Amino acid sequence: MAACLLALAGCKHNPSPAPQPAGVDYSQVAIPQFNADSAYTFVEAQLAFGPRTPGSRGWQQCADYLVQRMRQWCDTVIAQPFNATLWDGSTVPGRNIIASLNPQADRRILLGAHWDSRLWADHDPSQDKHKEPVPGANDGASGVAVLMEMARVMSQMPPSAGVDFVFFDVEDQGVPSWADTYEDDSWCKGSQHWSRNRHVPYYTAVYGILLDMVGTHRPRFTKEEVSRSFAPGLTDKLWNVAAALGHGSIFINQNTDPILDDHFYVNRLAGIPMVDIVQNNPQGSFFEHWHTTRDDLESVSPETLRIVGTVVMKTLYGDYPAK
Repeated sequence: MAACLLALAGCKHNPSPAPQPAGVDYSQVAIPQFNADSAYTFVEAQLAFGPRTPGSRGWQQCADYLVQRMRQWCDTVIAQPFNATLWDGSTVPGRNIIASLNPQADRRILLGAHWDSRLWADHDPSQDKHKEPVPGANDGASGVAVLMEMARVMSQMPPSAGVDFVFFDVEDQGVPSWADTYEDDSWCKGSQHWSRNRHVPYYTAVYGILLDMVGTHRPRFTKEEVSRSFAPGLTDKLWNVAAALGHGSIFINQNTDPILDDHFYVNRLAGIPMVDIVQNNPQGSFFEHWHTTRDDLESVSPETLRIVGTVVMKTLYGDYPAK
């Protein structure tokens, strides 16, 4: 994800709020039990492959692992290969992974996260490490782990809507801070590709939720401007659900500046209203070890993974109860 903020001038806003059944008490909505320890093992498994930088051995092994595990729980799994041109003109392979529950359902919910890790630790305190890869525990693996645990438990208690889990690739390979250039579209290559070439012709969803950096020990999620502009109803709903569950000090009812992340392209190019649940640090960086070599397992809290997964499932099952 880019640290930069982008202008929304000229963007098409989606004025239609996500569906919200009248009188739903989201704190009482029945959901499958999210296991925090299970989710944490999914973070560990991703990091065990080493850096998940595009084209590397760890990237290949992790992609195979994600496909294999999601096939255990989902009805269909599609690996969508593509090539991406990076900021310096080099070309890398990418692979979006899409796993679906109830693929025949007309009403669909899109849940996303990026699974690659960054090539360059360009914000590391040590300048000598600025061209080393980032482990990507919180930035990448945490969101994927939450979705994997959700897929595991939701497969045992499917909601009435279809659910598509999308792991976007080549999200985090945008222009490094040490390069003498900048380009917004150098980030989020996988979501750009998927939004222009969806895995099912004419695919759409009622709404989408993106998870990025959702494992820190000091979670702080705010309502950033891209989410509010394209999916205002869903943004408010998620934060209201979190408050109903007692997590109002984590999902803070505060409007903050826009962030360039995968949801921007899903909203703008695919026309699917999507909200970003993403760590926001009031000191100016996303979290303490963002884009450093210390974004390792110590950056991730199992309890934070559980809170995020529970809020998302309460929202989803409140709208589309189990069959």
